[in-house]
Amino acid sequence: MSNLLLKNINVLYGIIEDGSSKKSGAQMASLGSIQNAWLLILNGKIEEYGSMDQCPLNHSCESIDCTGRFVLPSFVDSHTHIVFARSREEEFVMRIKGKSYEEIAEAGGGILNSAKRLNDMSEDELFVQAKARLYEVIGYGTGAIEIKSGYGLSVENELKMLRVIKRLKEISPIPIKATFLGAHAFPKEFKQNHQGYIRLIIEEMLPQVVSQNLADYMDVFCDQGFFSTEETSQLLDAAASYGLKAKIHGNELGYTGGVQTAVKHNAISVDHLEYTGQEEINCLLNSNTMPVALPGCSFFLGIPYAPVRNMIDAGLPVCLASDYNPGSTPNGRMGFVVSLACSQMKLTPEEALNACTINGAYALELSQQVGSITKGKLGNVILTKPMDSLAIIPYYFGVDQVYKTILNGQVFNSEGIN
Repeated sequence: MSNLLLKNINVLYGIIEDGSSKKSGAQMASLGSIQNAWLLILNGKIEEYGSMDQCPLNHSCESIDCTGRFVLPSFVDSHTHIVFARSREEEFVMRIKGKSYEEIAEAGGGILNSAKRLNDMSEDELFVQAKARLYEVIGYGTGAIEIKSGYGLSVENELKMLRVIKRLKEISPIPIKATFLGAHAFPKEFKQNHQGYIRLIIEEMLPQVVSQNLADYMDVFCDQGFFSTEETSQLLDAAASYGLKAKIHGNELGYTGGVQTAVKHNAISVDHLEYTGQEEINCLLNSNTMPVALPGCSFFLGIPYAPVRNMIDAGLPVCLASDYNPGSTPNGRMGFVVSLACSQMKLTPEEALNACTINGAYALELSQQVGSITKGKLGNVILTKPMDSLAIIPYYFGVDQVYKTILNGQVFNSEGIN
C-alpha cells in the first residue's frame, strides 16, 4: 500500500459518484470524466480527485506528472483460464486447414488435450507458469481477475489447479476470484456415462473444493456437445447446497438454453453468448445475471460475435472479458478486447471501457473495491501513453496503450511492484 498523487492528468475517466455497481443500456455510453485533473491515492485507496486548479500541490507523497496522458480505472477481467500446462498451437494449424472446434475436440484436442498435459505437470510448475501470465496481464492494465479450473477433469487434478489459484491469490497484487469448472467437459472414460462424471463432481470434487476453501464460484459449460441444461441444473443445485454461487459458459455453440438456465439459478454471470436472440435478451432483462461477451474467442475461432449492440440497446448491462486460455483465446490483453468490441461489435469506446471496468467488477462481485474512480476503492488505475482521444485505445488495435499500471497506489512492473 502506498500514497501517490497523479497530477496534470489530461483526462481522468471512469468516475462514478452515485454508488452504482454496474451500468446498463444507455448508461454505458457515459464515462464520467474531469479534464486537467489530479487523483490522490492514500494508503492504497482512492482518497480524492478533482481539477488541477484545486490540486493539493503541497501534499507530501510521491507524485507523477501525467501531462498529456489519461488515467482510467484498471481493467477487470472476469473470465480467464490462465492456469494451464502449455499452448495448443497445433490446433490453431488444424483450424487453418479447415477443422472445426467440435472436430478438433472429437480428435482428442481441445479441453481434453489441455487436461492430459496438465495431468503430467507438477503443481509447482503450473504455479510458476500461471504467475508469469498473471503478471503479464497486469502489465497490460488488468487490476482484478477471475481464474477458472477446468483442465483437470479428475478429483486430483481439479484440486491441483484450484490450489495453484489459491497460491496465486496469496501472492497477487490484485484481487483474484477462483471458479471451480470441473464441469468443463466429459473425460473420455465418462463419454458414455455422463451421470457417472456428474456424481464424481458432486460427491467427491465439490466437498473437497468447499472444505479446502478453494473456490468462490461454480461454473458449468452448458452447450451442445457438453453439459445439457438438465445436467447443468443438477450440478448447480449441488453447488448451491454447498454455498457456491453459479456462473455459466452458455450459448457459445448454439441456442442451447444456457442463458435461461443461468437466470434460473441466479447466476452471477453467463458468459460467451455468441448465440443470443430476443428470447435470451428478455430473459436477462428480468434478472440480475450479468451477460459477459468474449470477443477474443470469436476473433480467434472465427465464430459469431455476441450481439452486445442489441443487448445494450435493449437496456441490458454488458461485460467484456478476455477468456485467456490455450485453445480458443491465447491472449489476455484487455486493450485488444476493447478494440474488438468497438470494431466488430459496434460499441463506442465509452461503452467498451465500462464493459471492461465497472461491469467486470459486477461480474466478480467486486464493485465495492474496483472498476471505477470512486473514493474508497482500491487505487488500481491505468496511466496511458500520451493521447488526445479515448478512441485511440481501440483505434490502434493490438498496440498496448498502457504506460503504467498502478496498483494500490504503487507502480507495477514485470517484477512486481516498484
